Amino acid sequence: MQFDWAAVAAGAVILLGVCLVLIRAYRGPTSYDRILSANAIGTKTVIFIALLGFMTRRPEFLDIALLYGLLNFITTIAILKFIEYKRLG
Repeated sequence: MQFDWAAVAAGAVILLGVCLVLIRAYRGPTSYDRILSANAIGTKTVIFIALLGFMTRRPEFLDIALLYGLLNFITTIAILKFIEYKRLG
């Protein structure tokens, strides 16, 4: 199996970005900073799953990435609504 080194480098850059966002989540002074960094980690995870599907030539990973992106979006909206109004309904 031959690797596409550009895809491997892109994966390394995405993982470096996740590490930087984790630092921001740790240092974030407000809960909104932490929620934003969690959302950014979710977005980078979606991109990484899609890249992994490209590297392994398995297009079904794109379906998983789309589902995870939708779940990430809905979860972020629900957490922000809960913080704002102290209830979800």
